[in-house]
Amino acid sequence: MSATPPAPRLASIDAYRGFVMFLMMAEVLHLGRMAKTFPDSPVWQFLGWHQSHVEWRGCTLHDLIQPSFSFLVGVAVPFSIASRYAKGQSVRAMFGHAIVRAALLVLLGVFLRSVGQKTTNWTFEDTLSQIGLGYVFLFAFGFVHSIWHSLWHWVAVGAILVTYWFLFAAWPAPGPDFDWKAVGAVPNWEHRQTGFEAHWDKNSNPAYAFEQWLYQYLPRANQHNRGGYATLSFIPTLATMLLGLIAGTWLKQSHGWPIVGRFLAVGVVLLGVGYGLDHSGYAPSIKRIWTPTWVLFSGGWCFLLLGLFTASTDTIARPGWSYPLRVIGANSIVAYVGSHLVEGFVLASFKTHLGAEVFQRFGKEYEPFVSGVALLAVYWLILWWMYRNKIFVRL
Repeated sequence: MSATPPAPRLASIDAYRGFVMFLMMAEVLHLGRMAKTFPDSPVWQFLGWHQSHVEWRGCTLHDLIQPSFSFLVGVAVPFSIASRYAKGQSVRAMFGHAIVRAALLVLLGVFLRSVGQKTTNWTFEDTLSQIGLGYVFLFAFGFVHSIWHSLWHWVAVGAILVTYWFLFAAWPAPGPDFDWKAVGAVPNWEHRQTGFEAHWDKNSNPAYAFEQWLYQYLPRANQHNRGGYATLSFIPTLATMLLGLIAGTWLKQSHGWPIVGRFLAVGVVLLGVGYGLDHSGYAPSIKRIWTPTWVLFSGGWCFLLLGLFTASTDTIARPGWSYPLRVIGANSIVAYVGSHLVEGFVLASFKTHLGAEVFQRFGKEYEPFVSGVALLAVYWLILWWMYRNKIFVRL
């Protein structure tokens, strides 16, 4: 295939990615702790709730970080392929890079989950590992070229979701005598699923069985995942990335209000279908095991958010307001990894040079929040320096 001009970089993608990374970096604000300190404040309660993950079923703003990040990986694929074609790269070279990138993402996720452990923690629940496990398949779908390519992408999404739903539905549900302690779960857990939905209960499903099989060969910190997360979630996560691939393909081909309208319409439909299935009694929406209904529900939010960022940056052609977010989004890997590794060093440096009580200037009860603001400022300034000097870290 002949070289084609690379697609222009869109502010909407960097801004949306920056927004997602900001939500993750903002964990240092400790809004949950502030909510406990001020139990009578509706503002702190609202902020604290949306900076937490639901125990099992439901959704907060914080729960949309991982699906958004995965979705945006898919959005970027059509632009990446076009850029590499424009540079004269062969398909073989592109797939070689995709395989290397996938391996690095998996290993980087394992590394981050091993920080503070006595040995390598071979668990694949991290967002980066989940993306890496499905990335080569996603990249292959990016080469589906025909007038019906989006249709085939939708077919692939449907096939993944139906197959994964059937895998759980066919797996024996835990009975009344099930030994919950043996699987590292609380016997009388308030979020226990009942009826047919018990097929998707915590640590009693086929994804958990796969984890136990994997545990025999790869050492990890805990035999039982306390959060219920699972390696096999990369399969429905691939469906989330395929939704992003569909959106990215549309965005590469069309601009303006029509594409915004399409994103918003698809988002509303997916939200409605996901909400309906979640309340049907047959397909619960659970992020921690990435159920098919969660793919649809969270995918709806991803389309809506991409539509809003497209409307407010690319369409009105005045993306200046999004500059702080684009600074973060342009180096999302640095933002992701850095926020996991340098918090202790930065806080200790503040206290060394400005005094041990530097974060208590507004009262001791505000110390977690004030220290978080200082951390965010440092993180952003580092990313801004990289942005200004055109230093972009890519895998």
